[in-house]
Amino acid sequence: MKEISELLKRGDIRALGYKKEGNVIIADTNVGKVVIKKNKNKDYIYNYLSNRNFNYYPEILENQNYIVSKYIEDIDIPKEQKMMDLIDLVSLLHSKTTHYKEISEDEYKKIYEDLANNYEYLYEYYNDIISLIDEKVFMSPSEYLLARNISFIFKSIEIGKGYVENWLTSITGLNKMRVSVVHNNLNLSHFIRNDKAYLISWDKSKIDIPIFDLYNLYNSHFSDLDFLELLKRYESVYPLKKYELELLFILITMPDKIEFNDTEYNMCKKISNEIDRLYKSNELIEEYKKSIIKN
Repeated sequence: MKEISELLKRGDIRALGYKKEGNVIIADTNVGKVVIKKNKNKDYIYNYLSNRNFNYYPEILENQNYIVSKYIEDIDIPKEQKMMDLIDLVSLLHSKTTHYKEISEDEYKKIYEDLANNYEYLYEYYNDIISLIDEKVFMSPSEYLLARNISFIFKSIEIGKGYVENWLTSITGLNKMRVSVVHNNLNLSHFIRNDKAYLISWDKSKIDIPIFDLYNLYNSHFSDLDFLELLKRYESVYPLKKYELELLFILITMPDKIEFNDTEYNMCKKISNEIDRLYKSNELIEEYKKSIIKN
């Protein structure tokens, strides 16, 4: 705490009291509430965002071993509206920070091989798991749940393999790939609405393919949002390229590796959640394709 006090003093900030919330410290000071968080060497991200005129993050007061930023109170608005505001802000982030990075044939073939190998591994893994389950006289509830849905997991793997081949076709011959700043930890808990929209928790941010933000958002909220409408809203500002869209489809149809290493209740919950995610992913892709045909 002494290091934090010294840091605040250098900025003429006097702490009146501290409160720990998760991995941050909220301090009452002579300049109002501030958030104090360990600096994870993302200075270049804030500089880059500022240079690209993207200032939708809390004002940074000090940035050394710890980042000190102004505390922003989140106002209460309907979840659906908040999600639309978030997707608007993400599309703005990507459009303002986009640039093109050279990519060689060796690089995209390496990505292709990694994706294809991952699907092959998942196929072998689930094939082994279901073989072991089938040998049992009595299945546990979680094993029965997986066995009932294993055909759909295999179907998702086969569909995903097809998207991997489509992705390779789309990117073959390209020598540049579109990249931008990605927040890389996108969910509603990292979005604040006050006088304007703010994104917080930039610790994992990096320069990468924009769809990773959509993938993270989908994984966090697939069960409680209409992602098709959000995707359309995003693309009205920042249309996805064919190879980007196909990579998004690959990621959301790829099954997680479910390991039987938890309580029976938690395993049933985990398997049910994963099956639900895969069903919703396939529905989303089909609905998206239909909407493209109509338009």
